[in-house]
Amino acid sequence: MTWLRALREVVRSGLTIEEARLEPLLAMRTAVGVAIVIGPALWLASPAYAASAALGAYSAGAATFQRTWRPRKVIALGAGVGLALSTFLGYLAAGRLATFLPLLAVWAFAAGMAWAVGSTAGIVAATTVGSMLVTVTLPTSIGRALEHAGIIALGGVAQALLILLFPIRRWGAHRDALADALAAVADHARRLRHDPTAPFDPEPLMTARDAAAVTPSQARTRPPVLHGPRGLAERIRPVVAALADPDVGAPAEGPGRDRARELLDAAAEVLDAAARSIRRGTPAEVSPGSTDALRVDEEHEVLEGPARQAAERLVELLGEALEIARCGTRGRMPAPPGPANAQFLVRPTMFRLVPVVVRAVRPELRRDSPVFRHAVRLAAVATLGYLIAARLPVGHGYWVPITSVMVMRPDFHQTYARAVARLAGTLAGVALATGMVRALGPDAQVFGLLAVVSAGLSFTLNRTGYAYSQCFTAAYVVFLLGMGGQAWEQTVPERVVLTLLGGALAMLAYVVFPAWETPRLPGRLADWLAAEGRYAAAVLRSYAEPTREHHADLRRALLASREARAAWQETYDRARQEPVRPRGLTSREAEEAQEALKGFDRAAMLMESHVPRDDSRPVPQAERLAEALEADTAQAAVDVREHRNPDWVRVEEVLHAWEGAAAGDGSPVVRRGAEMQKQALEDLATAVSRTPLERDVGSAREEQRVRAAAAAEGDGSGPAHRGG
Repeated sequence: MTWLRALREVVRSGLTIEEARLEPLLAMRTAVGVAIVIGPALWLASPAYAASAALGAYSAGAATFQRTWRPRKVIALGAGVGLALSTFLGYLAAGRLATFLPLLAVWAFAAGMAWAVGSTAGIVAATTVGSMLVTVTLPTSIGRALEHAGIIALGGVAQALLILLFPIRRWGAHRDALADALAAVADHARRLRHDPTAPFDPEPLMTARDAAAVTPSQARTRPPVLHGPRGLAERIRPVVAALADPDVGAPAEGPGRDRARELLDAAAEVLDAAARSIRRGTPAEVSPGSTDALRVDEEHEVLEGPARQAAERLVELLGEALEIARCGTRGRMPAPPGPANAQFLVRPTMFRLVPVVVRAVRPELRRDSPVFRHAVRLAAVATLGYLIAARLPVGHGYWVPITSVMVMRPDFHQTYARAVARLAGTLAGVALATGMVRALGPDAQVFGLLAVVSAGLSFTLNRTGYAYSQCFTAAYVVFLLGMGGQAWEQTVPERVVLTLLGGALAMLAYVVFPAWETPRLPGRLADWLAAEGRYAAAVLRSYAEPTREHHADLRRALLASREARAAWQETYDRARQEPVRPRGLTSREAEEAQEALKGFDRAAMLMESHVPRDDSRPVPQAERLAEALEADTAQAAVDVREHRNPDWVRVEEVLHAWEGAAAGDGSPVVRRGAEMQKQALEDLATAVSRTPLERDVGSAREEQRVRAAAAAEGDGSGPAHRGG
């Protein structure tokens, strides 16, 4: 992608309105948290104390809107403590560059490394850097430092108390994640009726698993409906795919295909009903026609062989889903399958997070890590922005580094899109608030009320786009300045200029010290290939020796392959938005390799749907194929990473020997699945294998194709692109 096209996509993404469900009650409660600290501070103390209280309450409230599965009151308290600590340290070091700049650099670097833990930790940590930068304009005595730090922490406590006293959809995010997983499988079943090889994105299942991890205290209060359905969705997904697939399931045409479509349609309706029940907490109805379709007639059933096995298994699983849909959360939920002593997925408590954080950060402390490079950029930009602002003949120069810190992200597209969105939102918000300030005149109480209203609107629009939320955030800041008696003529125009300068500094920092994802594509592809090879080998070993241990290994390999696929997808999506030339893999090669590995994963998943039970007859040939697959994919991963052409010698030898065996030897599902995997591996080798001359020609063609696409888009003849 060229720079011009990348910047156009950045502007489009930054100003796009995202379709998201608004949560006005949550926004109202958070805005009330801001109000109950501003009001008493204005009445009992001064506007300066009210501004500090508003800083803590607003930032702690904003932290609770981040995507996290921990209780929101814990997030509010953690954000309040972090803000208070950064404020206090900023007070102690303020006044001397020799002390403040090293503190700012170290704190900003640590905030950047917090992205290794997750996006929520990174965003909250960046907020604490902004708090430290604001404090340098306030009095610097130790007593005053403790007072302001305590008031900021009080803002976080106020938000936590409101969450505790007035819970709104306490398990709402967890319910939504589980319902989305069931709805995704329902949508997949519906698409399989028309396209037997329709792809499935496992992200909803991964999100539901992440949401299912709870702390011991959460486990004691978790609603019963959140216990078992996730595993149900996991087991239904391969079964519906196996039923629809014409190679190992229902025939491509005829009565068998009609019966498969009927079952898939009934499965989609039952799963949608279960999703609605979980999301709303009420029982849901299923039409009698779908219930009748889930009865397998032993004498007149038209499906045979593996297709009939898949149908019977699907009916059994959908019976459990019917119980969920009919019971809702008022009745007693069916017990989840598995051993009685099965443990819940454990999430460490806040006090036990230190070892987890250390394990997450340690691998990122290397020069080629995007998180490490982001931390270095953040530290450099924060200190440089502060120095530049100190030299400018304007007040409130801290807005330069604050803007840079708040818009910077570990990847190119988000950093640039947020810089554009922040500038656009700031201009709109400042213009709106300035007009109101001029019309109303100086009145601290009125400005405090308008600040609370602006905070509520900012929280309400938090998930519809950064630009629109930032518009009311800018208005909130203008009203706070007016509440403190600051003249708008001295603050508003300056803030616009300083915001522009801070955004430009953040964008320039990424150009000077980037962390491009494009060069990482071969490594991510290699990781995904190796993980898929281990998953396919685990499936085959469950056929070779159907034991509980092998089934547990299969589950672990499946989860690892999903994580590797998600890492590849994230890198691939970011690389497509970067204005750099392909390195190692062109965009077309990456797309073809991705499709090949998806086909390999699908073949393994189809075999998984027919994995025999513990007491079934083993398939000894599957063990030899498992060893060959695991060895060949592991070596191919090394070859892809080092830009060599992979081959599948061991797999070909095993399959050739298997073809010479007796016709009834082994499982037909395994043999057909192995053939599909072999074809997928050949497609992968075709996608990534090139001679030196082909590599040179391919790079030139890729560059020519990108330029042609950019030119076509420029004159309006190219295809429309999806925003954001």
